[in-house]
Amino acid sequence: MAAGAVIVARGRCEGSDTLIAADEALAALQRACGGELPGTIAVPALLELSRRAWHARTPLARTIDAHDGEHAVSAWVEMTPEGDGCAIALSNWRVSPLAQMPGDGWSEGQGDDAGLLAQIAELHARLDARQAVLAVSRGSERLAPLAAAMRAGFSRAWTDFVSLPGAAHRQPLHWRLLDGATVEADGIDGQWRAQLVPAPGEGETAGFDLYLVPTAIDRLPAADAPDRAADAVPEALDGLLGRDLAPALRRPINRIIANAETIRTRLAGPLADEYANYAADIAEAGRHLLGLVEDLADLDAIEDPGFAPAPDRIDLADAARRAAGLLAVRAQERGIVVEVPAPGETLPAIGEWRRVLQVLLNLLGNALRYAPARSTVRLTVEKRGQPATVTVADEGAGLTIEQQAKVFDKFERLGRSGDGGSGLGLYISRRLARAMGGELSVASTPGEGARFTLELPAG
Repeated sequence: MAAGAVIVARGRCEGSDTLIAADEALAALQRACGGELPGTIAVPALLELSRRAWHARTPLARTIDAHDGEHAVSAWVEMTPEGDGCAIALSNWRVSPLAQMPGDGWSEGQGDDAGLLAQIAELHARLDARQAVLAVSRGSERLAPLAAAMRAGFSRAWTDFVSLPGAAHRQPLHWRLLDGATVEADGIDGQWRAQLVPAPGEGETAGFDLYLVPTAIDRLPAADAPDRAADAVPEALDGLLGRDLAPALRRPINRIIANAETIRTRLAGPLADEYANYAADIAEAGRHLLGLVEDLADLDAIEDPGFAPAPDRIDLADAARRAAGLLAVRAQERGIVVEVPAPGETLPAIGEWRRVLQVLLNLLGNALRYAPARSTVRLTVEKRGQPATVTVADEGAGLTIEQQAKVFDKFERLGRSGDGGSGLGLYISRRLARAMGGELSVASTPGEGARFTLELPAG
């Protein structure tokens, strides 16, 4: 556990995937995600970590993200195999109301669009936190039979009253997987898109607004968007990906990943190994595509003249340990040992925590990708006069002088092909370092590995 971290919940697994004991916070999350106690772990990211730690018989740690229907939950988890199971320790537990988080699809900016969404929806229902129907109103005579059936079946899940073409899993799924899903109603011609919007509230007052929108309407019009003349098109395209296209792409890609993980982890039921492997490939491809989208969105952001990070006092040693923990599974799969600063070691610096971690994950990810299997990657911190530094050093093939001169160039991949990289990671990382008042540099000798050093103002 990182130095100074406060453990907010502990638990214990039997075997690789059965949660048999948990403190209040973890138990509540398990139940909110549809699980039982004792029972199979219902949080996909936690289940994956447990299975990997159990089969590898080695402690693993990473940040997990989950949704309990009302909130987004993030926590640092350490999974330690012990006896016939694993011990779980959670720290840095963070809870954010989903309605206040950056959204995807129509949920984003819902405060401005709610009235318009209600106007174009042919049915509106209020659901509780478990997606059971509380109240129904309709805006279309066509859906009168469905509205009547829902009113007669209060307290039942809304998915009991419709069919979801192509869905084979037990319903209701997590609301994130149902938001944007195509639905049909028995005896009624047509299809609708389900829009689930988290409603503010606590406990029994929390829940969702469900809108059924005709599939012919594929997006909400922008009420405040002025008409653009034909000669304004080039200006309108400026920043298109980061501002408009990336948010639109995140939702379908995240849904692909979430559904693939549901299949891969067998949360929906038994599955042959080969199909679970196919699902793992789909999830990995989805993450790769999402990574490319995020890279291009970051590129738009950092090249905007108004871009400015939010500097704060951070601990570079802790950031190095966190980055290593997040990529521990990848390192373990390649047999690479990652050495990090000792638990008590600290190095104060000034920078934006999220951006510093982003840079370190990029540097460490590159090292794990290109370093030889069963080698060592070292993360070290040092105060060199005024700047505070963190260095990622590998034992790979290294870089020539010519390669070092262009490794930070935009879209530069040094002749590599087929590794899935965008050629933007190091370019973005250096731009971020400089925006925070620091620098990112490389030193290397062919055949002796490479050393990437991030410098930041000392705290």
